[in-house]
Amino acid sequence: MTEPKKPFLRALEDVFEERAASFSPELRELLEQPGLLVMPCCFDALSARLVERAGYPLTFMSGFAVSATRLALPDTGLIGYAEMLDQGRDICAAVSLPVIGDADTGYGNPLNVKRTLHGYARAGFAGAMIEDQRAPKRCGHTEGVEVVERDEAVARVRAAVDARDEGADLLVVARTDARASLGLDEALWRARVFSELGADIVFVEAPGNEAELERIGRELEGPLMANLVAGGRTPLLPARRLEELGFKLAAHPLTLLAAATRAMREALASLERGEEPSDLDSFDELRELLGFEEYGASLRRYAER
Repeated sequence: MTEPKKPFLRALEDVFEERAASFSPELRELLEQPGLLVMPCCFDALSARLVERAGYPLTFMSGFAVSATRLALPDTGLIGYAEMLDQGRDICAAVSLPVIGDADTGYGNPLNVKRTLHGYARAGFAGAMIEDQRAPKRCGHTEGVEVVERDEAVARVRAAVDARDEGADLLVVARTDARASLGLDEALWRARVFSELGADIVFVEAPGNEAELERIGRELEGPLMANLVAGGRTPLLPARRLEELGFKLAAHPLTLLAAATRAMREALASLERGEEPSDLDSFDELRELLGFEEYGASLRRYAER
């Protein structure tokens, strides 16, 4: 795996790169290795760096979390392609590990899907996830989820695979939300077709119990992803059990967001009581995380004669 660069130097160099380095080969290599990949999801450059610092081999840019942190709005299709792409560039520039990006519905017809995939590849994503929801899409663990007809769902994934094969250097994650409104049989039919079309990773969103997860793992081939939302529709099975069921990726889309909002609420409450918040990172820890020392060392080079 690529050795992480110093935080400041990594971010500064990528500002001047016309195209970010591709991490899709590293993602493919991870998928070929044995064992389940636990994948905490990020929402900005700092959260992505924390995932990397914690030693995880990959992360995922959560659309729910980006909508929450960038707009303070629900994940109901209110955030668009340009905003997600902009956030993704910053995330990919901040870390040296593969990042999968939530590309929602592809933001339009199949040609929009292709544009989205090429844009995500140029931003530095190692993979992009395309789903079959009707626009405006919404979080798959909330009410009102609807999916497009089979033909449109298939066309989206075909366009994403074509974009990959035509030069968008990233992996295609094909997601179906059909379980919520049409049942597991329909979701499995779609997932099988997505895999046959050439999707690199298949994801059936929001199975309702362990038996459904077991059936997904039994009936589908290729790398499979599970989405673990605390309080959501899918049971929070241990990593070992998910691996036994045949899953390769265990995404935790809201863990970091929920931890951050809880910590900020508690800190604000402490300040309101006239108390200094506890359990904070020190100023030195923040400076180290953000690369202040590397910045100073780099700047001093230009003062030398």
